[in-house]
Amino acid sequence: MTDESTLIQPPQEVLDQANVQDWKALLERADADPVAFWEGEAAELEWSHPWDKVLDDSGAPFYKWFTGARTNIVSNAIDRHLTTARRNKLALIWVGEDTSKVRTFSYFSLNREVEQMANILLSMGVQKGDVVTIYLPRIPEIYFAMLAAAKIGAVHSVVFAGYSSEALNARIDDSESKVVITVDGSWINGSVFPMKKIVDDAVRFSPTVENVIVVRNTGSEVSMDPTRDHWYHELARLPIAQGHCETVQVDAEDPLFILYTSGSTGKPKAAVHVHGGYQVHLSSTMKNCLDIHEADRWWCTADPGWITGTSYVIYAPLIRGATAFMAEGSPVYPYPDVWWQLVEHYGINGMFTAPTAIRTLMRFGDAWVTKHDISTLRILVSAGEPLNPEAWRWFHDVVGQGRCSVIDNWWQTETGAMQVTSLPTMPKKPGSAGRPIPGQAVAVLDEQGNEVPAGSDGFLVLKNPWPSMLRTLFKEPQRYVETYWSKYPGVYLTGDSARIDEDGYVWIIGRTDDVIKVSGHRIGTAEVEAAVTSHPAVAECAAIGLPHEVKGNAIHVLVVLNTGYQGSNELAAEIRQHVSQTLSPIAKPDVIEFVDKLPKTRSGKIMRRVLRARALGQDEGDLSTLEND
Repeated sequence: MTDESTLIQPPQEVLDQANVQDWKALLERADADPVAFWEGEAAELEWSHPWDKVLDDSGAPFYKWFTGARTNIVSNAIDRHLTTARRNKLALIWVGEDTSKVRTFSYFSLNREVEQMANILLSMGVQKGDVVTIYLPRIPEIYFAMLAAAKIGAVHSVVFAGYSSEALNARIDDSESKVVITVDGSWINGSVFPMKKIVDDAVRFSPTVENVIVVRNTGSEVSMDPTRDHWYHELARLPIAQGHCETVQVDAEDPLFILYTSGSTGKPKAAVHVHGGYQVHLSSTMKNCLDIHEADRWWCTADPGWITGTSYVIYAPLIRGATAFMAEGSPVYPYPDVWWQLVEHYGINGMFTAPTAIRTLMRFGDAWVTKHDISTLRILVSAGEPLNPEAWRWFHDVVGQGRCSVIDNWWQTETGAMQVTSLPTMPKKPGSAGRPIPGQAVAVLDEQGNEVPAGSDGFLVLKNPWPSMLRTLFKEPQRYVETYWSKYPGVYLTGDSARIDEDGYVWIIGRTDDVIKVSGHRIGTAEVEAAVTSHPAVAECAAIGLPHEVKGNAIHVLVVLNTGYQGSNELAAEIRQHVSQTLSPIAKPDVIEFVDKLPKTRSGKIMRRVLRARALGQDEGDLSTLEND
């Protein structure tokens, strides 16, 4: 373990190259006038029409940024580079699960691919404001699809490539998508995951989907509906796909994408993000917080179906003119050194991954890392859940060889980009997420809304509005207000518990609502419970998260069976597989425990707090509200 007073000084190599040399001066300047700070960051980007006002808080908590301005995130991610020497620079390097398969795109050729996809979407009647659902694995076409939708002013909804047909269907129907973009299948550890089949099941009775675009990826046989389905490679040869496609200039507050995130109720929340403020916040954090330079090769290992992937796989590196790297495979297939082999071969400078991946690779030992020359690495980043001190040190000492800045950070789907981090030149505290980013202020409050003393636990809130904040929840403005702004009016409730130490460093403890973080992915207990209870043997159940040394949390489900069923290892395995198929493999419970009844309040609410305490052997606390036995 590491003491919370431990400070790790930044390596000299990082200090010598950093975009921000004096981090204290930057924070002081931004804290003194956050609005002026964000205006300065926005001035580094291109706008077709300037803003009238940087921050409009007149309708708070429905904040608006850069009001009156016109722009498009594609103007800054691609178009502006085409008039400079960057047009011939590599924008994207892609490596398949079979690492002999490599595809590369300059900014010029990436633009050509995006225009082609955009022309196809326009030919299908996709208009400004329409939602396009993207269900793709980590292949170059996910860049083309997201950027093409943005380019024509459409709204993309990327769905994680591991979700089931039921989960995909719910997101398609809620967003009223006209078009779905998918693949025949994806490669996972040498096997094909049948993504087209999942789409077929998801859209079979969809009232809105008119067209499904299918990318050939694995070459596997799939069913094609001649009235709905189209092979992408065949569309690309048609005249409709050819020629220049203008980037539509939109209002800074026009929606760019919606992204679904698990909530404490069964229905996932769809966070709405917009063009203007989102691009400013990404550009700022990529420069100031992650220290990425134009000459760098940047690899974020996340899936674009999660916010980390949308923000720091797709948009952020392109906005800064860097070279993005994407790998299709897992960190341990075919061997647990595949990532380090790729870092060595492609000269990666910045790497952003999840604590689960770090802990998994750590268990295989140092030799898999040290056999490779990964000295090009300068920045190592972790997010999704707290990086425990032991894993932090391994990442720093073994992967970074003591030369790299290890940057932990905290943020959410709703925040769009990082909110708490340790700037590259800032001293680090292993296990801490760092300090608020420039322009942000945080606090830890008690139940009554009072700030707690340093070192005490409480509810983490964000005190300042920020450019990449969600503007609302899709079609649910009241839920937006109630979820994030009603408990403590005037500040944003994150739903996480935390403490702030004497030096101002933030330590994230965990969720305060019924959301479980598994391998950095937010999974609502209500979604898991709905999947479990859809099994015919299950009468009712309760899902809780318990500590797991690799995944951060494991899903533990307590199940009450219907009359006529008896608990067994076979039934538990059957229920686990049922959840995998009806929700997602990442939501598959680690443990199914059969019980006679669940602890409930007199009003019928399941007491998950009591279940967690029992499972961990802790004090169960006040049980006075439990119904009588």
